[in-house]
Amino acid sequence: MKISILGYGNLGGSIANGLKSFSSIKKIYVTKKDVDNLKQNIEDKKCILTSDNLNAVINSNIIFLTVQPKQFKGLAEEIKGHVNSDQIIISPITGISIKDLEEEFGNDKKIIRCMTNTAVAIKHAVTSICSNKTGKNSIKVVENIFKKLGHTMIIEEKNMQAATVISASGIAFWMRLIRATAQGGVQLGFESNQALEMSLMTSLGAAKLLEQNQSHPEDEIDKVTTPNGCTIEGLIEMEHQGLSSALIKGIEKSFDKINIMKKE
Repeated sequence: MKISILGYGNLGGSIANGLKSFSSIKKIYVTKKDVDNLKQNIEDKKCILTSDNLNAVINSNIIFLTVQPKQFKGLAEEIKGHVNSDQIIISPITGISIKDLEEEFGNDKKIIRCMTNTAVAIKHAVTSICSNKTGKNSIKVVENIFKKLGHTMIIEEKNMQAATVISASGIAFWMRLIRATAQGGVQLGFESNQALEMSLMTSLGAAKLLEQNQSHPEDEIDKVTTPNGCTIEGLIEMEHQGLSSALIKGIEKSFDKINIMKKE
C-alpha cells in the first residue's frame, strides 16, 4: 500500500508519523510547497518528501487531503484529473462536506470524510468516519488504518462538525483543564513539574477508570466523595464558579464558529 499526505502541517505530520510504522505501507508521500524544513520533522525511509502533489497522487492507493480549508479548491483543481476510481480519497479538512468533495472529484470516486486529532501521532487518536455512497465498501479499509492509530467511530455526516469540536478541538480543551489543575497544585505548594506530573497522571487514571469499568463519570465521582468531605466541597465550589457551564458554553461557541467557517 502506498499513501500520499497532501499538505504537511500539524495534522498531516501527525498522520505521517502515525502511519510510518505500518508494515503494510510501503511508501508515504508527504507534500508541501517548501520541503526544506521537513527532513528534521520526518526521518523515515518510507517517507518521500516532495512538493510534487501530482506525482504523489499518481503513485498512491490512498490520498489524504490535509490542507487548510481555504486551500482545498486549489488543491482539488490541481489533482482531480489524476485521481482514479480505484483510489480512496480521505479528507479530514474542517467544514468540507462529502458534497463539496464530490463536486470536485465526482460521485464515482471513493470519498471518505473523517475527523481525527493530533494524538494520531502517538496512536491514541479519536477518529470519526463517514463516506459517500461509492466509498461505503472502502470504509472498512480506512477504519482499520485509524484503529491502529487509536479509537474509531463510524458516524453520520450531519454529526461531523460536532465530532470536530469534541475530539479535535477537545484536545485543546483537555490540555487547558490539565494545565488549570497543575496551576492549582502550584498554588498549594508543589513545584510546577511535580504539579503537572500529578495532574497528568491523575487525568489518565480517571479516563482509564471510565474505560475499564464502562461506568458513568458520576459513578466514579460518588466513589471519592464522602459526606462533608474535601472532594464534595471542591466540586460544589467549582460548580458555583461555573465549571460545567463554562465547558458546555465553550463547546457550543466552538460549534457555532465551525458552522460559520463552513458557510464562509
